[in-house]
Amino acid sequence: MSETLLCPCGTGSPYLACCGPFHGGRAVPASPEALMRSRYSAYVVLDEAYLRETWHPDTVPDDLEVSQDIDWRRLRILDAPPPVGDVGYVSFRAHYRSGQERGVLTETSRFVRSDGRWLYEMGEATDTTMSV
Repeated sequence: MSETLLCPCGTGSPYLACCGPFHGGRAVPASPEALMRSRYSAYVVLDEAYLRETWHPDTVPDDLEVSQDIDWRRLRILDAPPPVGDVGYVSFRAHYRSGQERGVLTETSRFVRSDGRWLYEMGEATDTTMSV
């Protein structure tokens, strides 16, 4: 990616200074919100390996597949309270397009810290789609 390309996660920072180091294994997210943003960016840049690596091994699906048919457009963090111990939550809204449909995925995700690293454990999501 270009050094000046903005990160898809919505911070306004260049990708290579924001989520790029996480995806490249040069850094680890320090909070559930940072992990959530980096996972959203991984969906955008089709980094399935990063998604698997940051998903708790007890809940990662066998059939995880990142789709080129989904164009993730925008991420909005709704709530990201400070973690309590080794558990944190992030609520977000992600807008996307797929074919002739536009959609909004709203989720509250649960993250757990294991061996000093935050991992995505599970989420409760609603997905709303409409035709374009």
